[in-house]
Amino acid sequence: MGLELPKYPEMEEDQVFNFTDSEIVSHVKQALASVLSGDNNSYNQLVGVMHHSKHLAPDEVALLETTLKALAGAASSIDITYHDSLLSAIFCMSMWNYGPHVADALAELIVSLAISNGKYLDLCLGMLVSNFTPPPYFLDKLKMPHGLERKGQVLSRVHAAFKKIANYVPLAPLRLLTIVLQGMPTIYHKDRAIVIYVENMLKLESGEIGELVGSTILMAVVDRLIELDVEIGWDAILQDDFSKGIFEMELEDVDDIEESAEPDVGEFRLSRRSLAGNSIAELLDNLLVLTFEHLESCEREGRLAKVTVLSAYKSKFAQFVMFYACALDPENCGMRFATMLADLFVQDSQPQPTRMSAVSYLASYLSRAKFLAASSISSMLKRLVDWCLEYCEAHDGDINPNAHRVFYSGCQAIMYVLCFRMKVFVDVPRLKSELLLPLEQVLKHKLNPLKVCLPSVVEEFLRQAKAASLFTSELSRAFGGLERLDTFFPFDPCLLKKCDRFAFLYL
Repeated sequence: MGLELPKYPEMEEDQVFNFTDSEIVSHVKQALASVLSGDNNSYNQLVGVMHHSKHLAPDEVALLETTLKALAGAASSIDITYHDSLLSAIFCMSMWNYGPHVADALAELIVSLAISNGKYLDLCLGMLVSNFTPPPYFLDKLKMPHGLERKGQVLSRVHAAFKKIANYVPLAPLRLLTIVLQGMPTIYHKDRAIVIYVENMLKLESGEIGELVGSTILMAVVDRLIELDVEIGWDAILQDDFSKGIFEMELEDVDDIEESAEPDVGEFRLSRRSLAGNSIAELLDNLLVLTFEHLESCEREGRLAKVTVLSAYKSKFAQFVMFYACALDPENCGMRFATMLADLFVQDSQPQPTRMSAVSYLASYLSRAKFLAASSISSMLKRLVDWCLEYCEAHDGDINPNAHRVFYSGCQAIMYVLCFRMKVFVDVPRLKSELLLPLEQVLKHKLNPLKVCLPSVVEEFLRQAKAASLFTSELSRAFGGLERLDTFFPFDPCLLKKCDRFAFLYL
């Protein structure tokens, strides 16, 4: 079947004839070859066609589609030295500006260039990555049905092109990874552009290319979440001694919270309200929702990925990616995460901040994760208690918060978990003897953790211990306040409205 070759800008009506596909390709090859002899007329016409983008008439659309297809057939004749203006015009094109037929032809050309010459690989991959996000003028159209339809058309073609290139060029996924990471929008770009870009990154992770680069992509997404997270200051969230308010909410109002679709009570409500209108918080919320939905799809496919955000000490929201992954796969991901945290804490070779961060994560995780079995929680707590007891036996000095910060962090973590899980251990005699009796020796030691750990944690722990008649009255004397430890319990309720609907089911 023949194709009608639409006129180039300088052609007259009577110069338009029917040509076969091979004749069209031959015509384009001649235009490309003419540059070498100094005749740029036909070549310049080709370049001019590439600059057609907006508000095209039907004949202009047909001309562009036909020319792109012809260039795809002549890709091996395109020279990076002689045809740089043509290549520049091609790589600046955006599929978002065209309908399906032109987008198909453009994708075909990009694939042909990528597999015809290794010099074009990065340029082709970069052009496709640039189509992750629409031109600025198109962002508002994403709110409308036709905008969403165009988004689906473009992104499906972009990812299909990645797959075709990878089939012919085995190293393409690794080159693509570098380009994707380098092109990732900063946190100061328009929020919808970042969300769409991350959506494409997660789409790559879940595809065939993800088998090679998926873990790195997912970590890059989490890194961006952390960057957004640290932009939100704690001052906008925490009241003085915020953990005391958390205990009041969790221990006294828990029934009301569980019955409410929106867990906005007490200081929790005040803190969430303080984030209203915060554009960084809203962007982070949207990205977390996108990431949670991706984790759900991974779980359905039986390939839930492992992510860690431990290095983000005092992260406020990004760690819920890890929490949600554990909730979806508690037996594997959930226990591996807890074990990793415990291992980090007890290893003397680890830096002190890492150990303190690890035990803070572990304490909050064991306290909040409804999906963890009591036996799992007790085994983790036993590791902490045993380590603290061994530490006491090896150190006979007096209170010194600076010298023994890791020890005090471990003690605070144990008490924090018991504030939430005390009933489990009180009701089981074996657990009481294995955990609570050794813990009493730790608390009575000369290092006196009760006078160093966070007062609200110590107070709540002793209140419950006294009610359960666990310890002697001498432990109820003055406590807390001497260079107290930081308040950092990373899995306290998530204050971002949209993504909280995922995590709240498991907190």
